Amino acid sequence: MISLNVLFPLQISATDFNLDTNTDPISVIIGLGVIALIIGVLIIINSAKKGSPSGNKSSGGGGGSSGGLGLFYGLLIHRISRNIGLNNEQAKMLEYVFRLDQVLEPEKSIENPNILDRHFRRAYRIIDQGLTTSAETQRKLAILFSTRNILENSTLGGMTSSKNIKEDTVLIINTGKEKINVHVVAAKNEHLLVESPKNVLGSQIKIQRGTRLSILFFNKNNKGFSFETRVIGYSSYNGHPVMQLAHSNNIKFLSHRRYRRRQTVIACFLNLVYVEGSGKKQRLIVDKRRLQGNIADISVGGCSMKIMAPVQVGARFKIEFMHGDSNVAALGQVLRSNRTGMNTVIHVKFLKIPQKSMNTINAFVYEYGKE
Repeated sequence: MISLNVLFPLQISATDFNLDTNTDPISVIIGLGVIALIIGVLIIINSAKKGSPSGNKSSGGGGGSSGGLGLFYGLLIHRISRNIGLNNEQAKMLEYVFRLDQVLEPEKSIENPNILDRHFRRAYRIIDQGLTTSAETQRKLAILFSTRNILENSTLGGMTSSKNIKEDTVLIINTGKEKINVHVVAAKNEHLLVESPKNVLGSQIKIQRGTRLSILFFNKNNKGFSFETRVIGYSSYNGHPVMQLAHSNNIKFLSHRRYRRRQTVIACFLNLVYVEGSGKKQRLIVDKRRLQGNIADISVGGCSMKIMAPVQVGARFKIEFMHGDSNVAALGQVLRSNRTGMNTVIHVKFLKIPQKSMNTINAFVYEYGKE
């Protein structure tokens, strides 16, 4: 296989390509344009390889296992990443994770959370045990978990595009204050074809072309999804009137939680935090008095816990606990508080959390690290 780690300057002339000086100038320009295009593609691929975590030995030595997947594997991952909504760093991380395990069908792995976690768990352990500085390791782990979290909300069982919607699926169209149910007629076409909408009397409703619509639907497992679209126009399909909608590659899973959460029992300490001063002189003061509690569930977005003392909604706390050898700390604010017998159950949203603490919580939630 040709290595693209080093690109040398090209010194070429017309004679190198056996070009006759009497050749049509247009043909010469076209020929040179094709050559320039090929060189440009190779340079782009080379740059992508150098910038990816797998191209850096310090990230865990994953580069050695990537050669068998071919030069254009990165382009496939880039397309998948763009459809899911990953940024450039996250796309490179996803490529690194999949190259480590020689994943030949990345889309199928993304659709299966268990398989996906197996790939990410291995990448986590390699990065965590890498030879980079502590700060660089934490930065890479943060990218790894941010990538996994986006995939968590994009694991739609193949539902990455409206082209994957099954025929006869009922779509709920929100247009103003009205909700209209229509069946999908065909999804594999250039546009998403649905029944021409009708009112309660059975008369057809003409929604103006270009109108933007919010769509809701549920799959056979009763999981809900949503996407945005617009009306393209109207036509007929198999002799029936249909409405044409623009396809979407940004289908969202209707989940109530932004981050994966894990049930647990972890002893923790809480220090009340209050604000002193105002404007630019405002600062947070941590009270020295401590409360004790037990965390009942946790994610990088927040946690719920049981404590003995009553707590007001809106109160801010510095929360600390140990996980293994790591001290985890976060600034949280109480969103809800319920008194149950001797205990108070509080639900806390994290306002600030150090990168290392965030990575520790994610490793625990996803069960990647040591318990």
